[in-house]
Amino acid sequence: HPARSGQPPESRYLMTQQITRRLGIAVSGGPNPSEIIELVALAESLGYASAWVAEGHGGDQFSVLAGCAMRTSTIGLGTAISSVYVRSIPTIAMAAATVDDLSGGRFILGLGSSHKVQVVPEHGVEYAKPITRLRESVTIIRQLLETGNAHFEGETVTIENFDLWFRPRRPDLPIYAAAVRPKMMAVCGEIADGIILTRSTLQTGAQVKQQLALGAGLAGRDPGKIEVTSLLPIAVGENRQEALDSMRPGLTFYVGFFPRYRQMIADYGFQEETAAAAAAFAKGDQAGAERCITDAMIDATAIVGTPDECRERIEAYRQSGIDLPIISPFARGPESKRTFEAVIRACAPA
Repeated sequence: HPARSGQPPESRYLMTQQITRRLGIAVSGGPNPSEIIELVALAESLGYASAWVAEGHGGDQFSVLAGCAMRTSTIGLGTAISSVYVRSIPTIAMAAATVDDLSGGRFILGLGSSHKVQVVPEHGVEYAKPITRLRESVTIIRQLLETGNAHFEGETVTIENFDLWFRPRRPDLPIYAAAVRPKMMAVCGEIADGIILTRSTLQTGAQVKQQLALGAGLAGRDPGKIEVTSLLPIAVGENRQEALDSMRPGLTFYVGFFPRYRQMIADYGFQEETAAAAAAFAKGDQAGAERCITDAMIDATAIVGTPDECRERIEAYRQSGIDLPIISPFARGPESKRTFEAVIRACAPA
């Protein structure tokens, strides 16, 4: 089974995958849907291996990727990530199969558990047993794509019966899973074709491969065939300090709002800084929280600097064990498309 063994599926986008300096681009809001499609087309023309669209608040990711599929021909297209809580699991399977068909077999389904602080208040959905929910979701999606039917009774999901009324182009389309903590990383080694990390350091690649090996060993899989990807926040500026300063609000929000990300950054060696930032954030003191975010914290978890410095840092991530770096600019407002375009051009692998 190509996907289960980690072998890359045969499709047209493999031509792009042969580029030695493989690089992905991620969009998590800012540009509107039409602008995202234009940016992905630009990325394809400049040799990017793949483009990834988040869920969040930036528009429907599968609809945007369907639009990208119709405007491109070689670039891989993925979700980073699609939450296993806010859509029904058969709906995710149908959406994935749809984009894969429209793209000629270039789609990667990136799944994740998201965060309780988002799922419950923003969507009004119960959040429990995220690891179990991810396992069961992957099982159901694969069953549906492979057989056309899903019957499943689990701890977090029960499907009495769902049948698919069209034949998927690739019943074994690749499924990647997001992980932050070691336990989920090991689960990725058991069930996923790739892992999606975020805000990695130059030490993360080697560490995560140990966890993937543990999980893969339980499932009798080859951990070397599980692709390691990471979303890497990036800011390109005329000088390094300008780029660092532009990243501070984003990292402040990650540390202040998301408990799981806060612990991840603390584990990188920034326990005092994250605790202070979180305390200020909880009081509504945004400026105070930002003052707790040091240049060292940003530099350890992001790509910042001039174009040359950013390209060097991307290469350092490749050398550290990240198979596919995925640069993730951040911008909001009417100039967001221009910001994304500048980063895409500055870091182009071609």
